[in-house]
Amino acid sequence: MLKFYGYKKCGTCRKAENFFQQAGIDYQFIDITENPPTAETLVDIAKLADTPLKKLFNTSGIQYRELKIKEQLPALSDLEILALLAGNGRLVKRPLITNGEQATVGFKADVFADVWR
Repeated sequence: MLKFYGYKKCGTCRKAENFFQQAGIDYQFIDITENPPTAETLVDIAKLADTPLKKLFNTSGIQYRELKIKEQLPALSDLEILALLAGNGRLVKRPLITNGEQATVGFKADVFADVWR
């Protein structure tokens, strides 16, 4: 079953959920703010989605700006990036979707149609 790391108040997550509901695809919703993915899960998702760890940040989020992550990012190691993301689900770009064999980061209808149908 798909694991859907998202946030119910997030418009992008609602679009992704609507896509799955319209397609009749079952998924397990995990509130990313209450249960952020572990560092190991983040590494797996990044590899499966062919996405650099730095691209897992929610760059439009309030906490990203408040913590000035953009200024810190060039100097952060992968371990430091993972510690930030795994420690604060509001910093993570959403939704994160994985079935253990494939993964997507964010929502784009055309990508979802290719990967999840």
